[in-house]
Amino acid sequence: MPAAVAAGTALVGWRAASLGQWLVDDAAVTFAYVRSIGEGLGPVQQAGAGPVEGYSNPAWLLLLLVGRVLGLFDRGAWFGVSDLVLFPKGLALGCVAGTLACVAGIARAVVPARAWAVALLTGALLAACRSYVVWSFSGLENALYGLLAAALCLVLVRGGSAWAAGLLAVAAALTRPDGVVLAAAYPLTVLMLRGRGRGRRRLRRDLIVNCAVFAGCYGTFLLLRRAEFGLWVPNTAVAKAQEAPDLAELSKVGDLLGYAGWALVLVCAACAGVVAARPGPGRRVLGVLCVPLALTLLAYGALAPDWMPLYRFATPVWVLGSTVAALAVVQLWRGARARLWLTGALACALALSLAGQEVRGAGFRREPTLSMCWVADRYGRTFNAYADRLALRPGATAALSDLGGTLLTSRLRIVDLAGLTDRRIAAAYAAADKAAVRRYVLTRVRPELLHVHAAWVGRTGLTRDRVTAAGYVPLYREENGGDYVLASAVPGGPRRIAEVRAWAGPRVDAMRHEKHALGGRLGDCGARLSPGERASAVAPTRHVSAASPHAAALGDAPPPGTRRAEPIPLAPLQGAAPVTLAGGATR
Repeated sequence: MPAAVAAGTALVGWRAASLGQWLVDDAAVTFAYVRSIGEGLGPVQQAGAGPVEGYSNPAWLLLLLVGRVLGLFDRGAWFGVSDLVLFPKGLALGCVAGTLACVAGIARAVVPARAWAVALLTGALLAACRSYVVWSFSGLENALYGLLAAALCLVLVRGGSAWAAGLLAVAAALTRPDGVVLAAAYPLTVLMLRGRGRGRRRLRRDLIVNCAVFAGCYGTFLLLRRAEFGLWVPNTAVAKAQEAPDLAELSKVGDLLGYAGWALVLVCAACAGVVAARPGPGRRVLGVLCVPLALTLLAYGALAPDWMPLYRFATPVWVLGSTVAALAVVQLWRGARARLWLTGALACALALSLAGQEVRGAGFRREPTLSMCWVADRYGRTFNAYADRLALRPGATAALSDLGGTLLTSRLRIVDLAGLTDRRIAAAYAAADKAAVRRYVLTRVRPELLHVHAAWVGRTGLTRDRVTAAGYVPLYREENGGDYVLASAVPGGPRRIAEVRAWAGPRVDAMRHEKHALGGRLGDCGARLSPGERASAVAPTRHVSAASPHAAALGDAPPPGTRRAEPIPLAPLQGAAPVTLAGGATR
């Protein structure tokens, strides 16, 4: 059994290795909160900000915080790779192993002699599912959510205690907001099996205990959330303006099954149907597993559509669906004829599934979803350099929508245009009030630096004309938006702005080329992402020679008269052409 679990975990880890050091930028928002809490600042996005629940995964945040306390996370590098990358990926691999161990425990209730085969086949199916692999190793909470769903199923199948099921449901609800649906798994399962060995008095007692544990623990958490943040839901839910679902939205479930491959779904469903038609423990166990599987499918259908590809919210569906499929196939794996038919059907269906996934995943392979490392360079470090070169006041503000890597590296005060960590902007989105967003950003906050692009121009209403009319001038144009600076905030006026604009052009062009044409940034983004520190206050001044790659990336010294607080250098950029500035100087 341990060998089967290890082999299944290795298969998933092998598929995940193709992602390199990629982590999605959303994960870095949680990392920033872990850093703030670990430094004693409380649940804030950065020092000086007010408490806002800009994350929706407190259980995952807690695991990362434990890693930080133990010196395993946000402390430096292991073997030259940042622990911001390695620790979350290591946790994810551990969660995969735990998931397969739970699957093996479930299988023991049906096929004890071949439970190892169920665990191994489940690992193979999960490794074949690119959605599961990508999002489990993205730095987000998906792998933990899948583990908790499998652990809850193990408790349900093995007749575990009501309080254990309640605690696992609480953990799932604290891992993802939609995890709250798993609170219904134990009551529904008990009612489904009410005639099997449970007297009415015990049935009633178990239901009361389970509901009391969940309501007590989760209710206490909601009261603490309300006391700390003033909301019953995370601010992220307000910003995303999640509404009550209608029946049409449940069609997303069909799209999800189509991604898995209808041939594979039908073959596995047929195997499960054959097993369920036969009396025995297999029928009962499959019936129990279908309860949380149905709940997670409904939760997926009810969620607002996600802009990220590859079905980010479907992780527990893949775990439970693969478990049902593997359990059914292994039970039917008897006799030469059955094995021949199963082998042929599964091989063909799996080949079709993988081919379909390759087609649907082509966009992700070509340009992986927004990378933490790329955002750290493009917005965190670049905007630090803007502030230095433009000689902006200490404590200057930048407003933008790509937040995670920015929070980990920026010295500036950040305003989140996505609203995840900003209560006012989130409330404006919830009210569908673009004018309120514009007034807040351009009139009340009035940041020195501003960035909008693509869909965020339409969502915020911060069009080029409106931004220009508010006194901003472009530093870099990007599609329908770009980087802007408040002209009145720059000492030296147009001349300094023109120099910085010329400096920024080739460098940002190179970064965007890296993202859009070279497969995104999957590699090294530094041993530790942290805001630049002023030499006089924190550390000895670091000197960067003109011959160093960092100097080549950032350019030479800022224009005369600029406050010198050395920025974190940008990662080396290849192919940046020299730029001739006003007066004939070349950089």
